[in-house]
Amino acid sequence: MTGLPATPPFSFRARLLSPLGDGGVLDEYDGLVDIDATGRIARVEPWSADTAPSGAVDLRPMVVLPGLVDLHAHLPQLPNAGLGSGLDLMTWLDRYIFPLERAYGERTATRTAPAAFRAFAAAGTTTVVAYAAIWPESTDVAFAAAEAHGIRAVIGKVMMDRLTYDSEIDPGEILETTLRQSDELAQRWNGRDDGRLRYAFTPRFAVSCSAELLRESAALAKHHGAYWQTHLSEDAGEIVEVSRLFPEALDYLDVYDRAGGVGERTIFAHAIHLNDREVSRLVESQAGVAHSPASNLFLSSGMMPLGDYLRAGVRLGLGSDVAAGPVLSMFTVMRAGTMTQRALELTGRADRSLAVPPIGWLRLGTLGGAGVLGLEERIGSIEPGKDADLIAIDPRMTTPLPGDEPRIASADDVLSRLIFRPHPNMVRAAWVRGRMLAGPPGTEPIG
Repeated sequence: MTGLPATPPFSFRARLLSPLGDGGVLDEYDGLVDIDATGRIARVEPWSADTAPSGAVDLRPMVVLPGLVDLHAHLPQLPNAGLGSGLDLMTWLDRYIFPLERAYGERTATRTAPAAFRAFAAAGTTTVVAYAAIWPESTDVAFAAAEAHGIRAVIGKVMMDRLTYDSEIDPGEILETTLRQSDELAQRWNGRDDGRLRYAFTPRFAVSCSAELLRESAALAKHHGAYWQTHLSEDAGEIVEVSRLFPEALDYLDVYDRAGGVGERTIFAHAIHLNDREVSRLVESQAGVAHSPASNLFLSSGMMPLGDYLRAGVRLGLGSDVAAGPVLSMFTVMRAGTMTQRALELTGRADRSLAVPPIGWLRLGTLGGAGVLGLEERIGSIEPGKDADLIAIDPRMTTPLPGDEPRIASADDVLSRLIFRPHPNMVRAAWVRGRMLAGPPGTEPIG
């Protein structure tokens, strides 16, 4: 294998695996992809020496997939990934998370945000939707780091006007201040670099937000054409508290609906414990859900009835939810999701006929996430006309016996290996618009 191309235009030869927009699957054992000078995919077809350009780079035995979409992560929380398993949500937040977020000021973000985006890219994530902290300065720094790195990113300053960890601001000024700061950040960053960077107004969750904050932040998101992200029905205790705080609401989702926050540019993290009315309303509104099964298991939050949601038509993708999710790898998230569904089947709470196969998990982690963001026409699959957001994986790193790599014929079997035997260094390159993203030191793409 020769060196990996770093900038467009270029062409390469590799095994290609991708969901397709028409519901099908691209599984080309020996395929050709042309990337044009703008970083878009110009051609996808079987390899032929007669039609391939002379400069095509041979990436075999690499498998090239669409770049992964992580719909839910917390930038300040990465240092505590893997800590606090088994605690309930509110205890975990107080003990492990709020201290980190309180310290996520400008200096900390300057040091850690570039490393965070390199780590996402090294895990195969080319699009990340992230919560920052409540500080506007560090959110600015995070955006600047994403801009420099080249990753596709949606970021928002966390908004809280109760249970806030800002001990210096006058309580009477919190609402006005957080709205103004978020408005200013959206003006600077939403749509930057032809939409590669986008803003998400980010009220943390109903427990930490007044009805007025929810309503005003949703209005600002509509004004800017930005996203609106928050948490929904993650933990049983949280749901009880929301009911106490908002007694007039029909249910948890109705709290956000009354604020005008439920719509096509809404991203709800978790949404595990929904009633039938809430599921129907999500489908009707086309609001999106970030399914974070690794996090849900880590904090014992619950198990999403994924098959039922998909059958109902809920728009859904995947999220790592680091640090409640212990790792950044979306393949590990897929594994947690698969095991969750198996547990539901064994306990009689899920229909095996609705089980998601391995290639279906890839769809959720790529085209599904792109659909939640309204970007399915630009990213999420290897198809002509789309941006070249791609990853190259070395499948040899997933084999049980190194050096013994029999040809794996089916797409589901290839994905099953990646999901159940992921290697931390198996992602050898990640591109956004055909430009290679850097990974952490020691995991740089091979060339």
